Amino acid sequence: MHSSDTSKPKRAAGDKAAARGPKQRLVDQHRGNSELVEQEEQRKDLGFGTRINESVSRLINKDGTFNVNRRNEGFWNRINIYHRLITIPWIKFLGLVLTFYLSSNVVFATLYSLLGYENLSGIENVTPDTPIGRFMGAFFFSSQTLTTVGYGHISPVGYWTSGLAAIESMFGLLLFALATGLLYGRFSRPVAHIRFSRNAVFAPYLDINGWMFRIINERGNQLIDVQVEVSLSRLETKADGSSYRRYYGLKLERTKVNFFPANWTLVHPITDDSPLYNCTAEQLADSDAEFLILLRGVEDTFNQTVHCRYSYRYNEVRWGEKFKPMFSGSMDGEGTVTVDLNQLDETEPVSLN
Repeated sequence: MHSSDTSKPKRAAGDKAAARGPKQRLVDQHRGNSELVEQEEQRKDLGFGTRINESVSRLINKDGTFNVNRRNEGFWNRINIYHRLITIPWIKFLGLVLTFYLSSNVVFATLYSLLGYENLSGIENVTPDTPIGRFMGAFFFSSQTLTTVGYGHISPVGYWTSGLAAIESMFGLLLFALATGLLYGRFSRPVAHIRFSRNAVFAPYLDINGWMFRIINERGNQLIDVQVEVSLSRLETKADGSSYRRYYGLKLERTKVNFFPANWTLVHPITDDSPLYNCTAEQLADSDAEFLILLRGVEDTFNQTVHCRYSYRYNEVRWGEKFKPMFSGSMDGEGTVTVDLNQLDETEPVSLN
């Protein structure tokens, strides 16, 4: 009786442990998953992902666009007409407007010629009675109808020609309304015209070294509350020998200025906790390093937030050089400080600490 009594508690304890086994394993599994999730949440990723492990030209182009080729996009999503017309250079925009205007008049002039020049009353008094002259007369009548100028020298005759002229006048109203909206959008779109130094440098900073670059506002409009973020992208090797791209946030000496009237040299002090500590130019090249920069600020004319992007590749970093001062060191007759924008890229050799 005594031995059987002692065996019951042992069996009960064993059954209880066995019952807790799967539950404990489930708890451990959840704890492990939570730790992995926490690690993923803390992993810095700028949106490029870690699988970009091949050496590419750069992640961010010099004009701030992303060096990403998107395939299998929809036609309208790919051309994105409004965005392109708003952001393309002025010369291209004006060239497109002029080309579309001339081609539209050529199309309508051709339609008038197909309907017959005799349906354009007064055309014989405007242009020579030759094939080219009559077509140019139809072209000029089309331009007057498209712009709703209507000098009255030529007028349509008949239902078909008058109907075509009515359609063209409506087309002209829509066209110029669209062009006016695009012009307003281009003029009213605030843009941060920030000029970056051609190269970044490794230069002495206090009693250590620092990674530096310099910026300046190219235009007279003021930017306030300017903030800058810098990240380092480089390839690293896992334990299994595979490579992946990792991103580090670089701590700057100063990340924000309230006013930005002159140049600003941004410095990342290379301390013991910096990812650039004891780094060499060869290591930067081997890891395909790139410094990614994001700048934000408020443009005071429109009171809107503007931003720009830039990057420095490993071969755009000069070692043992520092930036020369951009100030003239003197005041002019009106007491204003002189800053020479052409000196933004000028450096001079210096010994590293």
